[in-house]
Amino acid sequence: MTARASAAPICLNLALQGGGSHGAFTWGVLDALLEDQGFCFPGISGTSAGAMNAAAVVHGFSSAALEFPKHSERRHVEGCARAREALQALWNGVGTMGSLMWGVPAAQSMLMGMVTQWLSPYQTNPLDFNPLRNQLQQVVDFEAVQRAVGLEGVPKAFVCATNVRTGRGKIFKGAEISADAVMASACLPQLFRAVEIDGEHYWDGGYSGNPALYPLIYETQCSDMLLVQINPIEYNELPNTAADIMERMNEVTFNAGLLSELRAIDFVRRLLAEGRLDANRYKSVLLHRIDGGAALAEFGASSKTRADGSFLRKLFALGRAEGERWIADHRGDVGVRQTLQIVDNF
Repeated sequence: MTARASAAPICLNLALQGGGSHGAFTWGVLDALLEDQGFCFPGISGTSAGAMNAAAVVHGFSSAALEFPKHSERRHVEGCARAREALQALWNGVGTMGSLMWGVPAAQSMLMGMVTQWLSPYQTNPLDFNPLRNQLQQVVDFEAVQRAVGLEGVPKAFVCATNVRTGRGKIFKGAEISADAVMASACLPQLFRAVEIDGEHYWDGGYSGNPALYPLIYETQCSDMLLVQINPIEYNELPNTAADIMERMNEVTFNAGLLSELRAIDFVRRLLAEGRLDANRYKSVLLHRIDGGAALAEFGASSKTRADGSFLRKLFALGRAEGERWIADHRGDVGVRQTLQIVDNF
């Protein structure tokens, strides 16, 4: 795909699901959108791997905004290019770590199952070592991201984590976006110690919002929202092994909050269309979706812990193809009509 001729970018919010290494699919989708240069992103909401992708994208646009504050077209082009570079660096680093640390995916799954069944991360990882944090901090300049909050052309970032004490979702935004916030959003409690921020402890945001959609509604002016979904909604075979049952339970849990928000959005849209709500007070959101869950189904949920470079590049290629397909099919729908049918799909 080649970049579009210079034109005003089309406003599109992004909602990025988490799902372990399957987040590399989202990397591919984002790469297609960014290379196209035809979209601007007022808000990006992400959870877990989606939060890491969001942080990389916002880093790219923050860097460009700080360097080119008065040149909107140059700022946008540079922001797209730098966001692509950051995403590539992030996932290449993850792939290098995955290849070196685990090698054979089957051995990884066996080891993970043995450890999480009998021991907690407070026993297995008392020093709270997480190489992913180091990789994230090497790629994303969080100080620059915080300095760029509010600058024109920089997406608002919303990162969802789950408060361990209250069980409620916490949305980190603006100057709160940090390595701690992103790692809290990606903190699976079976594998990592809870992340402490300002005296509170947090686990993976998937338990409370995967991703959270409401910040994009209330804190941006943009009405269009593209959901990049990587957890399957439907599972056509009855799980009958302990591993398959647990994986399906996790998928259902990590989709529950999203389904509730999608149904609420659709309900408000129908009331607005019927004239039963004040259009000056309520936003009619136009929802769009790239369904990575369907594209990734062949790999199975257990592959979310597989992070070798060759596998991530395969997911990237799948995501990129889906992103290009969505752009070709739906560019003209953005700002005009909703393309995700809630009643039919949820």
